[in-house]
Amino acid sequence: MLFDLKSIRKTYGRITALNDLSVVAPLGAVGLLGPNGAGKTTMIRTLLGLIRIDSGEGEVLGINIRRKPLQVRQIVGFVPEDECLFPGVEGVEFVAYAGELSGMGRTDALQRAHEVLDYVGLGEARYRKVDSYSTGMKQRLKIASAIVHDPKLVILDEPTNGMDPAGRIEVLELARDLCKNKGMSLLFSSHLLVDVEAVCDHVLVLGRGRLLAEGTIAELTRSERPIFEVRVKGDLADFSNRLARQGCTFEELDGVLHVELPDGRSQELLWSTASDAGEQIRMLKPLRNTLEEVFFKAVSELA
Repeated sequence: MLFDLKSIRKTYGRITALNDLSVVAPLGAVGLLGPNGAGKTTMIRTLLGLIRIDSGEGEVLGINIRRKPLQVRQIVGFVPEDECLFPGVEGVEFVAYAGELSGMGRTDALQRAHEVLDYVGLGEARYRKVDSYSTGMKQRLKIASAIVHDPKLVILDEPTNGMDPAGRIEVLELARDLCKNKGMSLLFSSHLLVDVEAVCDHVLVLGRGRLLAEGTIAELTRSERPIFEVRVKGDLADFSNRLARQGCTFEELDGVLHVELPDGRSQELLWSTASDAGEQIRMLKPLRNTLEEVFFKAVSELA
């Protein structure tokens, strides 16, 4: 389990940021989605133990967020959306300072800073002042400072916001590598759904401080009905007519049939119909919803 929040409530005056939020997140790469004002930032601050919640309990990797917030931050790395760099400071010094803040000694923090700067591709810029870095370099520097103490969880808040395509790809590749090859779990908060799909296996959708939807991307995007995308080599019209006689319903979009099978029938019906027609199926795959459709369906409940 990555984290477990139970009935978390947080208000700012008359504004309810988290409304009895309960959620359990698995280990791995978890996407955090939600419209502006959904409570994503407050949830992140809650996980980090940076704010005092009104009620509820929670754990991050088994550590209580209310009773042991400092221990939580020792095993969590945070990449904030805002620029948090110190002007006039060399890159290696910035990362080493982050290591010391997490409890590392000066020598170990400096050695580790050199290692993670090489890892994020900033080895040649380690002695440059951070205010001379490009946007992409600054983002990679923030990632380096977040992983300098080898955390078990890295929280990335809008990590690709405002970046050019090349820099965005670099950050996404780093995020994937941290999870797949470095064994770190991720909480990846972003408005860019395509970036969440590129990195994460599991998603949480928040709205007005409560959980609207959660699950693996594969589960959430699976169509509720047995619909398949089919492309054949030969006569599409004849194939369509044969499917209609078998009780299938369909529509054609740019030479691809979206076929809904009758109740109780499997995709074997498509293969047998193609065989009877002397057709060759060139493509056959289940039709899935997009993550964008899942997101808008979830937030539509707020209207």
